[in-house]
Amino acid sequence: MPHTDKQICIPPELPDLLKQFTKAAIRTQPPDLIQWSSDYFSAMARGELPPVRERTERVPLSNWAELTPELLKVLHQRVSGRLIVHVDELAQMWKVLNLPTDLFESVMNVGRFTEEIEWLKFLALACSSLGVTIAKTLKIICEVLSNENDNGPARIPFSTFQFLYTYIAEVDGEISASHVSRMLNYIEQEIIGPDGLIKVTDFTQNPRVRLE
Repeated sequence: MPHTDKQICIPPELPDLLKQFTKAAIRTQPPDLIQWSSDYFSAMARGELPPVRERTERVPLSNWAELTPELLKVLHQRVSGRLIVHVDELAQMWKVLNLPTDLFESVMNVGRFTEEIEWLKFLALACSSLGVTIAKTLKIICEVLSNENDNGPARIPFSTFQFLYTYIAEVDGEISASHVSRMLNYIEQEIIGPDGLIKVTDFTQNPRVRLE
């Protein structure tokens, strides 16, 4: 067959369109992602507002009543410090804890996970279904990851916080990379001590730290 050098052109609006769609999906947490996606793009095509849950709206208890930070902490302990978990193993652990299967599928789709799942990213998206804001989501993550033997507020390594904040902000799509960078630089230079840990109070009670 003759070789052609035909260049594939990516529509300039595609990256932003996909970013907005991903952000809407993680906010809305639809039980049927495929049907919701069809409704979302149909509304966009008609020039109507898509079916997106606003940040201030709570997820109905009938959908996610079983999901709690305590159960996510149990799940994290069962992952046993691994960075990568196979989807079948994670799905089984999720099922044993009686967590909502529709939420598992939603997180898998939003995170575009395949067979090998980056655990911290999966955990961050699962926690985001409980947190109305990014700061609340990060607070929940810190509490899940924090060592129970530590006294005082929940704390995690700043490097882990940096990774998670950057990832959640990218998925959210409304926070600029420059803002994320400024906040992380301020926290690292002005707040983080010699132990390299960040406490929940460092980003929830400091008026100079605005994560959103």
